Amino acid sequence: MSRIRRKIIVMSGKGGVGKSTVAVNLAAALTLAGKRVGLLDADIHGPSIPTMLGLEREAPQSHDGDIVPVEVGDLKVLSLGFFLPSPDDAVIWRGPMKMTVIRQFLRDAAWGDLDFLIIDSPPGTGDEPLSVCQLIGKLDGAVIVTTPQKVAAVDVRKSVNFCRQLQVPVLGIVENMSGFACPRCGEITHVLRSGGGRSIAETMRIPFLGAIPMDPAIADACDDGRVFLHHYATSPTAKIMRDVIAPIVRLDGDHPNAQADASAVAATASTMSTTSTKPTSTNARENPTKENNHMKIAIPLADGRLAMHFGHCERFALIDVDTASKTITGRTDIEAPPHQPGLLPPWLAERGATVILAGGMGQRARSLFAEQGIEVVVGAAADAPEKLVAAYLAGTLQTGDNVCDH
Repeated sequence: MSRIRRKIIVMSGKGGVGKSTVAVNLAAALTLAGKRVGLLDADIHGPSIPTMLGLEREAPQSHDGDIVPVEVGDLKVLSLGFFLPSPDDAVIWRGPMKMTVIRQFLRDAAWGDLDFLIIDSPPGTGDEPLSVCQLIGKLDGAVIVTTPQKVAAVDVRKSVNFCRQLQVPVLGIVENMSGFACPRCGEITHVLRSGGGRSIAETMRIPFLGAIPMDPAIADACDDGRVFLHHYATSPTAKIMRDVIAPIVRLDGDHPNAQADASAVAATASTMSTTSTKPTSTNARENPTKENNHMKIAIPLADGRLAMHFGHCERFALIDVDTASKTITGRTDIEAPPHQPGLLPPWLAERGATVILAGGMGQRARSLFAEQGIEVVVGAAADAPEKLVAAYLAGTLQTGDNVCDH
């Protein structure tokens, strides 16, 4: 644990409020900000993290007597679900056995050097969260998730008081399922009463991190084993979720790049979108050209079409766009510079690029572009630049998998 800079537990007073969804997307947002992140599923009786990340068939390895967490991208994951012969098997254990397993996950796992360890705790204030808080030594904070109705929000008080008794700082409350987000227009309709989480936060004098609406895409992402923030990054709900998570990223305040990391979450998240919605800039301060209705979109080329291997393309097409009229106003083709790690982000930034459409790009490269205030959309097809840009402006750009995620 001494090799992990920050340790955060995600809790809830009741089950079924979307706590694991928040934990998974918090961990994903931190990796997109360039952090080294681990995700521990401490829910012994209902380990859902493997399903939500599409890792049901994975199994941790052992090295020198240590458990090696399963890795998905740059995220290290550990869950009791990896060790069950069948996902249908019930774990019928009393407290001492659960504490022993959590101790092993903390002490005997080869987490390595991490910036953050996110711990997904089961609902309530029982054995598992108590074991984590007692065994881990020092927690940097807790995020408490609730739904808006009173019957769920009341239990938030128990979680807050649990943290206070164990001297765990409460980083804030997240109100999940706060209204229904229409998948067509994005308008939020309040099906249940709203404001329960905010009211409790104000009463107990703790931060209110924000309200996340019910969105069918979140359920689809969880069922399909995909991270919502990665695959629906340009949706209005994803922007809300990034705003909720941003204060947690800023928690790493003693890191020399903390401020840049906080602003990079929104910019970098758009790189793994698989929706057809037009990306929304969350970095206008670093992209002043977007404020005067001008945007320059860069597209790597091979044989006049989008090159699927970004780092080794022949040329770049720089497409000038009027964002007010959603029209293309010009195009300039330039030779790509010699291949050199880290060169392309500042090189394209100097030429005014504010968005990149790519077939695929590694996460390190995406982080470097985010530092330059450049949005990246991956999964685009090998098509003509003008056709891709026109679809992007119309909000109909179809994107698939990141074909170069290394």
